[in-house]
Amino acid sequence: MKYYFSLNITTNEFLPYYQGKVQNVVVTTTQGIKVQFPAMHLRKYLAASGIQGYFCLQTKQNKFLSLAKIK
Repeated sequence: MKYYFSLNITTNEFLPYYQGKVQNVVVTTTQGIKVQFPAMHLRKYLAASGIQGYFCLQTKQNKFLSLAKIK
């Protein structure tokens, strides 16, 4: 299953996720579905300004497969 969503998180907002204090991120997809996945998968998209962009989360049988930044 593919889920599409936008993120706009500042570095300060992402800090607890980066430090491992918060394990999971919950996003609302463009279809209005709430989806949860491990925050560690967002680390590679962290820039000095935070994490901004449009993403595609791919799962199979509710298990994480991949996360890709589209824009």
